[in-house]
Amino acid sequence: MDNQREKLLEIKHLKKHFKIDRNSYLKAVDDISFDIYKGETFGLVGESGCGKSTAGRTILRLYEATDGTVNFYGENVHGKKSKKELKKFNRSMQMIFQDPYASLNPRMTVKDIIAEGMDIHGLVKNKQERTSRVNELLETVGLNSDHGNRYPHEFSGGQRQRIGIARALAVNPDFIVADEPISALDVSIQAQVVNLLKKLQHDHELTFLFIAHDLSMVKHISDRVGVMYLGNMAEIATSDDLYAEPLHPYTQALLSAIPISDPEVERTRERIVIEGDVPSPINPPSGCRFRTRCPFAMDVCASVIPDFQEYKQDHWVACHLYDDRYNEEYKTKGN
Repeated sequence: MDNQREKLLEIKHLKKHFKIDRNSYLKAVDDISFDIYKGETFGLVGESGCGKSTAGRTILRLYEATDGTVNFYGENVHGKKSKKELKKFNRSMQMIFQDPYASLNPRMTVKDIIAEGMDIHGLVKNKQERTSRVNELLETVGLNSDHGNRYPHEFSGGQRQRIGIARALAVNPDFIVADEPISALDVSIQAQVVNLLKKLQHDHELTFLFIAHDLSMVKHISDRVGVMYLGNMAEIATSDDLYAEPLHPYTQALLSAIPISDPEVERTRERIVIEGDVPSPINPPSGCRFRTRCPFAMDVCASVIPDFQEYKQDHWVACHLYDDRYNEEYKTKGN
């Protein structure tokens, strides 16, 4: 499948460490690699604090990478230096923020919020064209032209997120990072926003990185899903494959917590409980990051970092259970 599709983004060995003091760093993103293909939605999931939002912001260069590369159309994002290069890049990649209350300037009208990117990049010739384009964007996201003269505090959370989406669309980007865009919204509004994003993707040929911790919603919108744990990538697969046959013990535990609508199945299925707390990203465990909470941990997990390998077509996992060099230990224990 992937050989026939155009790679929009190649993330290779990306790291983002934050300095805490003279001798310690918080390793928010610590060597992750994956590709995003043109026209797809790549879901990125994991517990709070796993590094998924930091990964999204580093890809967009809101944070400078500590190490690794982010190639966008074959060019390294973090290698761009000139103002002209950065301006072109900033127009191509946009972000929808998690908090629709904090991400909109309360002193600006909705019209000016949406048009700000168009003004910066010189995308409209005059005031009339600017107003026409803003009204078109408002209608695209399910609002109307009357809303353009109002201020953010006059809108509900769902409406504010629609304004944020219109702002991201205003510069005609190729790629959008949606950083938990529905987590601050009422459940009744979440599906509306997700369905809007799906429609916009179809209509405008957009590519999304959709960051979330709600795995059921991620399945609804994503073509492929990556699972992060403590700054590392644990598993990547197509959405259907990941939910049908999760390989990594962490993914299995996350999926077992999603309620199933069938009461008979829900009553009989086994819930996998992850013991203990997430370790500190300042001093993560040696070897496999998940080993301190994994029910299948082996001796090798403490000393050897598992390879991120393609276990079957388009399904990647970082776990010694699927590595023939090490899984004999698990088998000989009678498991």
